[in-house]
Amino acid sequence: MKIYTRTGDGGETGLPGGRRVAKDAAVPECCGTIDELNATLGLVRAAAPPQDVDALLTRVQHHLLDLGAEVARLGEPAPSGPAIGESHVRWLEEAIDRYEAELVPLSHFILPGGAPAAAALHFSRTVCRRAERRLVALTHETPSLSPRPVVYLNRLSDLLFVLARTANARAGRPDVIWQKDGSSPLPSG
Repeated sequence: MKIYTRTGDGGETGLPGGRRVAKDAAVPECCGTIDELNATLGLVRAAAPPQDVDALLTRVQHHLLDLGAEVARLGEPAPSGPAIGESHVRWLEEAIDRYEAELVPLSHFILPGGAPAAAALHFSRTVCRRAERRLVALTHETPSLSPRPVVYLNRLSDLLFVLARTANARAGRPDVIWQKDGSSPLPSG
């Protein structure tokens, strides 16, 4: 099978079921941002995060492919049912609780950065938030979409924040507290 089909040369792309839409329409924009998020998680994994974090992110990458397919179907059910369900959200919440238990509680905003894996996780978090915004916009246009993918992305961004802090803590790099006037940063904890 060839990688190029020439079917998109006119600025359209195909959706499941054969429907064609402009490449800059809401569905391809949302799916593309979810794909971008998945690619950023690949960069996180290349930055050698802790092994347990890497395993968790591998599973998230699989979820994101399922989520993108669900979005591309525009709420049409797959033969196997919804791709992202309550159990996926619960799994993210359990992971957030587990990793957050390792951390010193925050009382201030922190700057993104730190160890390479932590900085990459912060970047992924921002892309996740953008994917969530794109998906929310799409749900306004397509009420048949399940709300569960929005909830999943919302929890995922929380998890990525907690994992960034975890990666820094395990690397011995303190979070840097935001200073309103930009004066010398204060480490947290």
